[in-house]
Amino acid sequence: MAQVLEFKLPDLGEGLTEAEIVRWLVQVGDVVAVDQPVVEVETAKAMVEVPCPYGGVVTARFGEEGTELPVGAPLLTVAVGEPAGDAGTDGPDGGRAEPAGTASPEPAGTAPTADSGTQGSGNVLVGYGTSQAPARRRRVRPQQPAPATPGPRTAADGRPAAGAVPGHAVAPTAVNGSAAAPGAEPGPREAAEAADGPVPVISPLVRRLARQNGLDLRELTGSGPDGLILRADVEYALRAAAAQGRTTAPATAAEPPAREARTPAATASPAPAPVSPGGVRIPLKGVRGAVADKLSRSRREIPDATCWVDADATELMRARTAMNAAGGPKISLIALLARICTAALARFPELNSTVDTEAREVVRFDHVHLGFAAQTDRGLVVPVVRDAHARDAESLTAEFARLTEAARAGTLTPADLTGGTFTLNNYGVFGVDGSTPIVNHPEAAMLGVGRIVPKPWVHEGELAVRQVVQLSLTFDHRVCDGGTAGGFLRYVADCVEQPAVLLRTL
Repeated sequence: MAQVLEFKLPDLGEGLTEAEIVRWLVQVGDVVAVDQPVVEVETAKAMVEVPCPYGGVVTARFGEEGTELPVGAPLLTVAVGEPAGDAGTDGPDGGRAEPAGTASPEPAGTAPTADSGTQGSGNVLVGYGTSQAPARRRRVRPQQPAPATPGPRTAADGRPAAGAVPGHAVAPTAVNGSAAAPGAEPGPREAAEAADGPVPVISPLVRRLARQNGLDLRELTGSGPDGLILRADVEYALRAAAAQGRTTAPATAAEPPAREARTPAATASPAPAPVSPGGVRIPLKGVRGAVADKLSRSRREIPDATCWVDADATELMRARTAMNAAGGPKISLIALLARICTAALARFPELNSTVDTEAREVVRFDHVHLGFAAQTDRGLVVPVVRDAHARDAESLTAEFARLTEAARAGTLTPADLTGGTFTLNNYGVFGVDGSTPIVNHPEAAMLGVGRIVPKPWVHEGELAVRQVVQLSLTFDHRVCDGGTAGGFLRYVADCVEQPAVLLRTL
């Protein structure tokens, strides 16, 4: 006898209490293996895949794509303890009727069985890979029951009711994305995608933004590589529609009726506001919402101050060129700046700290976990290089490259985005000379680096064209006074102008 197990949204850690469903990776009727990713969710920290600890047949899913669910809310139910090949329905004579379209038995080992995950692995940590490779998926198609054999009962929220036997015909309310009975005609959107294929977009969030505002992506021409539709393309189309005085239909008018088996939490989520002639409403949630909350808290709690200095970076650029000409892995400029930061923090540890407001204490760290600001299509994120003080230039370059690529792909884990003690902000990549950045709460300081450009400079008593950069330091005035902050910034500038100064700390 099969057993139905309910898999709930697991504890996400790092104080995260909710997540948004970005994309389902399984359908109702699919056979899943233990630790197979079943849904992609976005938290305030990252976009990650969630593995299911049970192996068996998916009998229901809860929540549409775009729905926010709290930790502990049901994600899906899985029927375990019954071989997947025996997941047909009872025939009129009491025997087992095979699902429609069932092929001849496959060789052993080609697909998982439902009883392979009865105990479950417990490996449901968000952001971590699965313990085994996902098996090839098989769809167990629900069989329409005979008139004399009623189908399983379902509760009001779409969950199997007491006494319902997994493996029997699934009620239409429990089937996500294919709620109609076998043989029913596909909806307009499904038919269009089947005919033309999915529209290439840069991320599921862009697709959801268009869906919420009733925008047909097939009418857009993407500005990305190979016609890839970017978020800017969607926002431009929405602004153009608003400027012409046209109001777009709500998301519910652009899609067929909801097909999800919903929980009360999912149905209670407010619908996104439609576009009005006055502009576009974009919810502050996910990464953007987390950034807004953190910056607001930083402004409320941290009495910050900023000092800055211009520095001649000509010798630093020459040193980097010489390093890369010597062979081996290329050294990035941000890696050299990070190495300078760690050396400066060793001299001025007051800036590598945080303030415990409840205890009224300043906590100084004996390690440097260096964060760096990275702009992505999903918003601003700050990945963290662990133990940056113990890394050389090559190791720093490799770690910056790894975290930057993960940030662009949206695969950073919560561990990659938390625990920083000091932040390096290279806003020069945006073509600006200077800035007064907001301290990344709960840290105590941030070093900003502007663009490096040729400028007139007095060098060795003569006017010359040199590569000049502006450095700025925003710091929490509770952890130190201006003298300490100025000393830190001056040491950084000295190392930029004369990299040989770093030899004292190597």
